[in-house]
Amino acid sequence: MGTFIRFVVYMFIAICVIVMAVILGAYGSWYFAWLIGTVMMVLIAAAGAAMLDTQEAERRRGGGG
Repeated sequence: MGTFIRFVVYMFIAICVIVMAVILGAYGSWYFAWLIGTVMMVLIAAAGAAMLDTQEAERRRGGGG
């Protein structure tokens, strides 16, 4: 039963994406690039913050570097 529910959810998402693509038309690619770009900026900023925290923790422990 879980597989069927998962299939229905994915089918619903696919239908929503297709409807949005039809409504957006030529602007769809611009919105897609904007969405992917925003997500990438957030992920890169989070990775940079995690690296900075790790470096500071190493420095406090006397790891050098």
